[in-house]
Amino acid sequence: MPIPKSLRPIDAQITTWMAKHGVTFARLALGVVFLWFGALKFFPGFSPAEQLAGRTIDRLTFGTITADLSLPILATWECLIGIGLLTGVALRATLLLLFAQMLGTLLPLAMFPGDTFVIFPFVPTLEGQYIIKNVVLISAAIIVGATVRGGRLVAQPPTGKSAA
Repeated sequence: MPIPKSLRPIDAQITTWMAKHGVTFARLALGVVFLWFGALKFFPGFSPAEQLAGRTIDRLTFGTITADLSLPILATWECLIGIGLLTGVALRATLLLLFAQMLGTLLPLAMFPGDTFVIFPFVPTLEGQYIIKNVVLISAAIIVGATVRGGRLVAQPPTGKSAA
């Protein structure tokens, strides 16, 4: 639906503001989520994901890294991601840690379908929903990653065409 001509200047201001600040807000929001969820894992019983995460790492390492050892490592890893995103320091390395961690978080969907789905693959459990929402985090991280070389979002197409 076309925007009325009288509202186009306001629309342009809003979209310009979003383009200018959107990536930063996404980076900071990701940082808060990773720092918060990572910190919860330092306190047994506080993270809803800790048991599934511990079992996943235990199975991936064939029992060589138990949940007692893996959870503090995972908590530290997630907190480092959060701090990196919040500060913007070492963003490439931070995003590498994030994408590696995200691959690990998706594994329980395949490794423990009985715990992550009521009816596979259409009705996820609460744990499954917790995991599936990570596609949004991955998408936001991809957008942040697209700017590490100085790129940015723009409100107007480069051809100069404006949206109706």
